[in-house]
Amino acid sequence: MVKIITRKYIGQENVYDIGVEQDHNFVIKNNFIASNCFNKSHSTAYGYVTYQTAYLKANYPLEYMAALLTANSGDTDKVQKYISTCLSMNIQIEPPDVNRSGVDFTPVGDKILFGFSAVRNVGQNAIAAILEAREQEGEFKSLSDFCDRIDLRTVNRRTLESLIYCGAFDKIDTNRHQLIKDLELVYDWAQSRAKDKASGQGNLFDLLGGFSPATKTVNNVFDSVPKAQAVPDFPPQKKLQMEKELLGFYVSDHPLKSIKHSSSILAPINLTQLNDQKEETLLCAVVMLNNVKKVMTKKGDPMAILQIEDLTGQLEAVVFPKTYERVGNSLEVDARLIIWGKVDRRDDQVQLIVEDVEPVETVQLVMVELTPQQATTIEERHKLRNILKELSGDKENAKVPVIGIVQTGNSRQLVRFGRQFWVQDSRSTVLALQNARFLAHVKQLISS
Repeated sequence: MVKIITRKYIGQENVYDIGVEQDHNFVIKNNFIASNCFNKSHSTAYGYVTYQTAYLKANYPLEYMAALLTANSGDTDKVQKYISTCLSMNIQIEPPDVNRSGVDFTPVGDKILFGFSAVRNVGQNAIAAILEAREQEGEFKSLSDFCDRIDLRTVNRRTLESLIYCGAFDKIDTNRHQLIKDLELVYDWAQSRAKDKASGQGNLFDLLGGFSPATKTVNNVFDSVPKAQAVPDFPPQKKLQMEKELLGFYVSDHPLKSIKHSSSILAPINLTQLNDQKEETLLCAVVMLNNVKKVMTKKGDPMAILQIEDLTGQLEAVVFPKTYERVGNSLEVDARLIIWGKVDRRDDQVQLIVEDVEPVETVQLVMVELTPQQATTIEERHKLRNILKELSGDKENAKVPVIGIVQTGNSRQLVRFGRQFWVQDSRSTVLALQNARFLAHVKQLISS
């Protein structure tokens, strides 16, 4: 805020925007005024819009969040943030569906369905063709039914591949790999069939309405569609990678979801909370590595700019040369990492300056189970502290976190020991703790 120092009467003048005739709401007291100086009408408008959006979010959460996702569909960071908000509100986001999706994000039951317009390689003409065919003849029963009813000049092979890879055909067939293999044959079959129809040389059974005089039974034209040999589905990680590439996000699942509980024990801070942290504080987060851009300094030393994400958002991280020399081999796209670093604020953007990384598959925890007496007795706490400090050794090599569990009746309380108490070797630490009559064991962050 600012303070009015002097006033000077200059007679009658035209006033604009914040000019008001009587008392106005931006005067606080003692001649202080708010620095943004909105007048009453401006403030009222903001207040009214705030009331409207709060009302809609409270009473129509599905519709509100679907509209918010649609309005910001071009901003990847915002959409990921809103998807995270949906999950916190117990609203599930479903992948696109050829039989249910519309143009935009759509509320369906108690979920929000991804819209076709948010799928890469699916243009407006293709969307219109899919919706028109579905409206005229109902749901698509199979990939061949889809290809037969759609104008393949509008919905081309690349579009179909994108729809399969992102999960839009999962309700028809969950084996995306099989659909991709079948598409190689089905697409050519459908093109040939479309040419026959256009030239008036339809299949005999088409002309007879699907009735075969020889057998006096109804023939399904799709029974003769060529299909590829049976193949196993893509691995889950491959399916998620393709979803991310085509939708911009992991939708049907997320590589970090399976370790969400374990990682929250290790790293209670998520990426959206980094802006609230002090710059000199060493922080720890469990992330996915989306992109690695290797650059050279003026001295010719390699370093890297990373794009990282967790379940709440995305962030840029910087790995300077000395750190890159030590951790560069772990920096692979799609790797799940535990990452240590400090917050850096430049040009109004938050970055993470990386000091260390480790693949989550190799991370171990030392779990120490404490009785209430051990947790509250000064001697016991002092003994535990000395053991951990002795085994931490060189702080740069102490990468094994220590977690305490205090058991009180049916209640179990977790205690995260600070980085200064992390140790170098989990096995020797457990042995030392057990010799001192503490109940301790090693736990993998990811169970095999």
